[in-house]
Amino acid sequence: MRRKLRTILEQSDMEVVGEAETGRGAIEMLDACDPDVITMDITMPEADGITSLKAIRQVRPGARVVMISAIGQKEKVKDSILAGARDFIIKPFVPERVAEVVSRVARMQ
Repeated sequence: MRRKLRTILEQSDMEVVGEAETGRGAIEMLDACDPDVITMDITMPEADGITSLKAIRQVRPGARVVMISAIGQKEKVKDSILAGARDFIIKPFVPERVAEVVSRVARMQ
């Protein structure tokens, strides 16, 4: 999933500054990478994406996070928006939708 997402973003002239396998890894990379937008799957090892989103928002209240979910995870998408996600992308990816969402969220204040 990360490779496909990276490919879509890079083909849309966006720079991917880091990747993490877990939410904890993403939090540890924040200062070094300083991303404009964080994309994070709702389902991840160690801690789910919503728990990781909340932890990121504690460290960086203004973080712009786009959650990724599978079809049929409506309740988790709702929970992630309530936890501070700026938008979401549904799998399987539609490249144009991914690029549009990430670009729009990057422009948000």
